[in-house]
Amino acid sequence: MKRRWYWLVAGLFVLAMAVLGANTVRHRLGLVVYQHTPAEQRARLAEYWRMVPPETPLSEAGAIVLSGCDGVRDNMDFWAGFLSDREHDALILDSHSPRGLDDFETWRLLCVGQVLPGAQRAGDLAVALAETSRDDMLLLGASHGGWTVLEFLRQALTEELPPGLSEWPAAPQQLLARVGAAVVLYPYCGALNGAAEGDWSMMPPVLMVIAAEDELGLTEDCVAMAEALQDRGATVETPVYEGAGHGFDQKERAAFSVLEYRPDLRARAAADVAGFLERHGL
Repeated sequence: MKRRWYWLVAGLFVLAMAVLGANTVRHRLGLVVYQHTPAEQRARLAEYWRMVPPETPLSEAGAIVLSGCDGVRDNMDFWAGFLSDREHDALILDSHSPRGLDDFETWRLLCVGQVLPGAQRAGDLAVALAETSRDDMLLLGASHGGWTVLEFLRQALTEELPPGLSEWPAAPQQLLARVGAAVVLYPYCGALNGAAEGDWSMMPPVLMVIAAEDELGLTEDCVAMAEALQDRGATVETPVYEGAGHGFDQKERAAFSVLEYRPDLRARAAADVAGFLERHGL
């Protein structure tokens, strides 16, 4: 009897792993079960996105910031305020709430790559960017948001339609031409990240802040991703923060989180972002 239960449990475990694996492959291939027009997607997102400062019209946004897989937290307000102080009023783009992915039971599925991969979320970024009009836009993403930024740049470069959108909200090359620079903080750079495609020699410069003690094991992946992009002609700066873990700039934590907020490293990142933007005239 015990042996039977053992094999039953083992079989269920194998089946669950197979389902998760198949779902992961589906996302890597960009297969989705639905499509939305850009107008439909804008309507979903607009209820939850917000400007910093709030009185700035969306069309005059100078930056778009994207959170990690746990949704919009205090670090997004920090970075939006930081960029606004540099005359790039920021749109905080919430991809979670419109999809009901704003509590622990659902957003953790993003963190394990089972829903809304970066390539699909890049469609949100495309829709938001099309609503703005400046020609020196800054894109900033943390963790999953950084993955999204990198995927969007690659998709716009190669004109590959983001999964889940029925069409681009504007010509992808025109959207790409309006991006002045991108900042990605401890992004996901693993096997599901397909950013390293195409000729990056004419792409906007990228600052990739790498956490040397990333609890998710992404440090080596991001070093390899940066090198792959540089081989394709990209301008990528890759400061590596010793002692930094994943989400070092974020105070708000989920219960039982082992990640550590480091105000000293957040201040360093702000200084590095400021220097990066100054070097590129932004």
